[in-house]
Amino acid sequence: MTIEKTPIQDLVIINPSVFNDERGYFFEAYNQAKFNQNGISYNFIQDNQSFSKRGVIRGLHLQINPFAQAKLVRVLEGEILDVAVDIRKDSPTFGQHFSVVLSAENKKQLMIPHGFAHGFSVLSETASVLYKVDQVYDKESERGIRYDDPALNIDWQLNKDEVIVSEKDLVLPYFKDIDWEF
Repeated sequence: MTIEKTPIQDLVIINPSVFNDERGYFFEAYNQAKFNQNGISYNFIQDNQSFSKRGVIRGLHLQINPFAQAKLVRVLEGEILDVAVDIRKDSPTFGQHFSVVLSAENKKQLMIPHGFAHGFSVLSETASVLYKVDQVYDKESERGIRYDDPALNIDWQLNKDEVIVSEKDLVLPYFKDIDWEF
């Protein structure tokens, strides 16, 4: 397993060591000791899974303190563009985003720490996404940012006419209008 740094501090890509043979493959998706050795120390308490079809954009979602969630995201089937936006006001990359293609084929994972909004778009016909979280869902702490915020200028790698977004996500505020503290 290798840890790949991104241009945004604390946001890392996990590249597993995959062992292939004539039967298929094997890899460790999560090893707490190895994560801890690399400075990634979260107590994951829940796994969440979603299934979506091509064109779906989920996000950008987060929870504020004391229910902020760190997420370890991976794809079981299909391919997504995974996006994290730094909302840590004291960060030199505040308001910047990072995206990476996660797929069942490349087996990469994105480790998203506290202080980030998260979302993804489905690039394949369908995708199953699994993510670990270190905090329970709390409706009162739930927040978000519009996926199409012009200030963030995220390229979701989809044609505009194929984008599918929930009604809930369409009424999220723009980044400039955020009035909550992380």
